[in-house]
Amino acid sequence: MKNNIRHQLAWSRLNAVVEEQAQTLIRTAFGTPTREAGDLSAGVLLPDGRMLAQAVTGTPGHVNSMAESVKHFLQRFPAETMHEGDVFLTNDPWRGTGHLFDMTMVTPVFRDGQLVALFASTLHVIDIGGIGSSPDGLEIYHEGLFLPILRFIRAGVPDPAVRAIIRANVRDPEQVEGDLYALVACNEVGARRLHDLLREFALSDLDALGSYVIEQSSAAMRAALSDWPRGTWHNTLVSDGYDAPITLKAAVTISDDGIHVDFSGSSGAVARGINVVKAYTDAYTSFGIRCLIGADVPNNAGSLAAIRVSAPEGCILNALHPAPVTARHVVGQLLPDVVFGALRQARPERVPAEGASSLWNLQLVGGEGLPGISAEDSAALQRGPRFNIISFSTGGTGARPGRDGLSVTAFPSGVRNVSLEILETSAPLVFTRKEFRQDSGGEGAVRGGLGQVIEVRHAQRDAALVVAAAFDRVFHPARGALGGGEGAAGQVALKSGALLRPKGRQLVPAGDSLIVQTPGGGGLGDPALRDPALTARDRLYGLVSA
Repeated sequence: MKNNIRHQLAWSRLNAVVEEQAQTLIRTAFGTPTREAGDLSAGVLLPDGRMLAQAVTGTPGHVNSMAESVKHFLQRFPAETMHEGDVFLTNDPWRGTGHLFDMTMVTPVFRDGQLVALFASTLHVIDIGGIGSSPDGLEIYHEGLFLPILRFIRAGVPDPAVRAIIRANVRDPEQVEGDLYALVACNEVGARRLHDLLREFALSDLDALGSYVIEQSSAAMRAALSDWPRGTWHNTLVSDGYDAPITLKAAVTISDDGIHVDFSGSSGAVARGINVVKAYTDAYTSFGIRCLIGADVPNNAGSLAAIRVSAPEGCILNALHPAPVTARHVVGQLLPDVVFGALRQARPERVPAEGASSLWNLQLVGGEGLPGISAEDSAALQRGPRFNIISFSTGGTGARPGRDGLSVTAFPSGVRNVSLEILETSAPLVFTRKEFRQDSGGEGAVRGGLGQVIEVRHAQRDAALVVAAAFDRVFHPARGALGGGEGAAGQVALKSGALLRPKGRQLVPAGDSLIVQTPGGGGLGDPALRDPALTARDRLYGLVSA
């Protein structure tokens, strides 16, 4: 009992360590995706690569795929080849977190010459070269700089060749390099705090603590699964795709051995950057399960071991190199909804309706060219200053059992909307509207969350800009459940009236504005059963019309 209490105290302290690691990353990062939206992950792993603790701050796509990523680092650089002062780096989508924009960094921690832990962290850099943040690439080689797993720092000294290669291949080298050193700093802070923990608890390593935490988490996850019936349930979700709809099929099986999700029957990979690597598929599938089963169990190697995910090689959820994957979130972030649809058949009272799910990020670019436009429009694009900005934007979540869905909330990614003041300070943009999108939540006994309307233009009236669209739920909106209505479909248009495609790089002409209407979440239950007081409140606040 005494050891268990000490382990619990040390475990609580370790959670504080990784949270400080994440907060250090936010405070030191240069790019708005990290410091404003929280698009990151941070955690500590045992020397064999098993994830022990993760920061609460961060996204499932980063945390869960980063946990698998560290195993690839150890294959490339076995523990015995690591030395104090080394730091390792990659943005390999298949060995990292799913696309080239995510930099994953691993720092080994030594105590008395012995490797005791690995700190890992990930963030989304603002640029990685290539065609930029757009699903238009036909293969990974179009999408930017590809860094295999390599030593970024050796014995405390950054590799000048690696730095030079990165700086030569990105549009904003100071910002990207600054983000890399923010990763270095956050891992270093984690390592310092870990040394304090080991000293104060008189521990020579994390082996005993790690075994205790992982075993307890595994047992807690098995107990959570025991509350669910045994069986197999199927669900199909159709998304917009790029040129044609994409079908996502899942068979979810709960047995005494755990839970297995099989995506056989899903559409094949496509020649555009909406493909998903297997690690990202695993990350969001397991997150969807954990939202319903064992939500209070710590997320580590123990709790994740109960979940097994399979997807045929070459399908859109297990795309192989050199498939383009820049906008993998468009499809990957729909996977919790796919899982929910299957598990609702087992426990309908516990499962929310579908939501907007995929982020509606506004990737806006100015000062560079765009193929296929007129000479006049090309001149207008070049007229303004060069900029590259990403605004993390969201739609509404699906209605929840007993509660309305959350409006303009990033589920499942968990990132924050970036404030307009920050964006207007960072780029020559003027946001003229940002408001709830009335009537966008699906009707039901509980209503779906609302989307939003965003209107933006170039601050310089005679200059044009480009939007790199990567949006879904335009042709296939979020479905309601148990009698609830579907959420409103998304829409991308110009203020002058022209509709834009939901995916691909497109021009916002000089003097015109971009208007984005993000999707709403689906409703849950019969709308006739909705509390009239809630309907009256929604009308009073302008969330629904009369």
